[in-house]
Amino acid sequence: MDELRGRAVEMYVALKPGVSSSGAIEDKVAAAIDREIGKIARPKHVWIVADMPKTRFRKIMRRVIAGISNFADVGDVSTLANPEIVEDIRHRIQAEKLARGEVPRQLTPEEAEEIKAFGRAE
Repeated sequence: MDELRGRAVEMYVALKPGVSSSGAIEDKVAAAIDREIGKIARPKHVWIVADMPKTRFRKIMRRVIAGISNFADVGDVSTLANPEIVEDIRHRIQAEKLARGEVPRQLTPEEAEEIKAFGRAE
């Protein structure tokens, strides 16, 4: 899950090749979270994407996903194993958010720094 303090949680799900996306899958994911964790953990959005932005070691780059979710700069993606997926995800997710009336807002310096550090080893 992708979360910044005080914000709604969004979940990104990449399906296995050959499995087609549908609203039913999004609903099943949200229902499973309700059942297994509780309604308090239910994500605001479940986004079905073709793939996740990953390093060459297959680690999901959470800072990239957080940047996309918050209409922020995702930083350097040239070292990703699949950098082309970033623009695909950004275009689709941000277009859907705008269509739903979610307007980009200026992030505070703290929020921007938190996105840059998101997923970094502590």
